[in-house]
Amino acid sequence: MREKIIIDTDPGQDDAIAIFLALAAEDRLETLGVCAVAGNVPVVQTTANALRIMDVAGRRAPVYQGAEGPLVYELETAEFVCGPDGMDGAGLPGPVSVAEDGHAVDFIIRTLRAADDASITLCALGPLTNIALAFRLAADVKAKVKRIVVMGGAMNLGNITPAAEFNFYVDPHAASVVFNAGIPIVMMGLNITHKAICTHEQVARFAASETATGRSINGMLTRPRPASLGSVGHPVHDMCVIAYLLWPELFSGRDCDVQIDASDGPLRGRSTIDWNNRLKKPGNALVIDTIEPQTLFDRAIEKISILS
Repeated sequence: MREKIIIDTDPGQDDAIAIFLALAAEDRLETLGVCAVAGNVPVVQTTANALRIMDVAGRRAPVYQGAEGPLVYELETAEFVCGPDGMDGAGLPGPVSVAEDGHAVDFIIRTLRAADDASITLCALGPLTNIALAFRLAADVKAKVKRIVVMGGAMNLGNITPAAEFNFYVDPHAASVVFNAGIPIVMMGLNITHKAICTHEQVARFAASETATGRSINGMLTRPRPASLGSVGHPVHDMCVIAYLLWPELFSGRDCDVQIDASDGPLRGRSTIDWNNRLKKPGNALVIDTIEPQTLFDRAIEKISILS
């Protein structure tokens, strides 16, 4: 049976590649919906980006527009990394398809309530605002979540501040709600996603597929980026979430207690991971620590090449 998933996302170049992989893996994954959230760019643009991704891939999953900003703080976006439209380099026109009526949070609640049991996996690629709102508005739906696979946090240094990874920094209160929801969580922090580097040779293989999707990925991964992000290759953070569902044998980690700092200061969004169990608390997340990137990209490139 295919695993039922909801993708919650703020596309974003690496979000786009994660969605492409999920759509290409329709033999393994049933994408019930794609929920846009404010993050890399405002939510109107992330919604448009999700639709653009569907259009170029030639596949269809319903897209819903979600939260316009974090639970407490003002929205901070990342155009300085991902470009004015969030998908700099993709070379895609505006969307042809349109978003579904209704709010993404209502879709999440409705879909989870309709599930027979804990059978739906939430794939969280952006700030966790939509998911936290769903849990706060309808606590009963938590029982229908099989697991949440999250790209967020960091075991060591952050990428938006010295302490914090971007997704958790944008909405730390939402991240705290989710990590304390009592649901199985798999955490893909920067410590692991910075090992998922798509090399220049691998990027060229996307282009060699001679598909619109491959050209789009090539453009996104070869666009000019801030010098501080390095030039060895391109980390594809969010793709790790979908890759974990398809090929869990390429990853390993450890159950840890993870707590998120929501304070308005230099530690905002910091994920404190008790890797060595110093606090003797039960783990609330499987924190991924190792990955086999070469095999991951070989498989992902082959899978995505079937898209238009």
